[in-house]
Amino acid sequence: MGLIPVDNRQIATVVTHLEMRERPRPAPIPAAPFRLVPWKRPSLDAYRTLFRRVGEPWLWFSRLVMSDEALAAIIHDPQVAIYAVTDLAGIEVGLLELDFRKLPDCELGFFGLVPEVTGKGVGRWLMAQAKALAWRKDVTRLWVHTCTLDGPTALGFYIRSGFNPYRREVETFDDPRLLGYLPREAAPQIPLLG
Repeated sequence: MGLIPVDNRQIATVVTHLEMRERPRPAPIPAAPFRLVPWKRPSLDAYRTLFRRVGEPWLWFSRLVMSDEALAAIIHDPQVAIYAVTDLAGIEVGLLELDFRKLPDCELGFFGLVPEVTGKGVGRWLMAQAKALAWRKDVTRLWVHTCTLDGPTALGFYIRSGFNPYRREVETFDDPRLLGYLPREAAPQIPLLG
């Protein structure tokens, strides 16, 4: 067993890939005081704002570093379904993104809630919604990946939701806080070394 050094300007994380190869049995969607609102062609600013609000605690940055053209090509693609979770006042508090571009696979591309509503059972409601929307008649596999930067319960949540782990990788990348894509205060649980 050995340790692999990581440059102080970089972050290292273990990524776990999970999949669901059988359509889950129909089940009632748990009650929640939220709505799932389809975003057919979200503005880039609105999308990035919600992406940042949901993902900043976990150092989500991939969509923040994309050019406008690259981001629009994904989020405006008719085979990518984006939903905002809204509270009763219509405030966006979560993001669900399903990618059908590589059928018969559907990727659960982004799944998350703002910190103010996590840990209250809303994730179960959102996952029930995600599975109901993802398993179209032409889908034979739903997959997702999570990493050790995500919330500490994320991997267990996906497994309890019916996903099976099938691959693990180590990913390294430049710390987005040092590059200015996220504030230096983001994700204080991940030490800023550079």
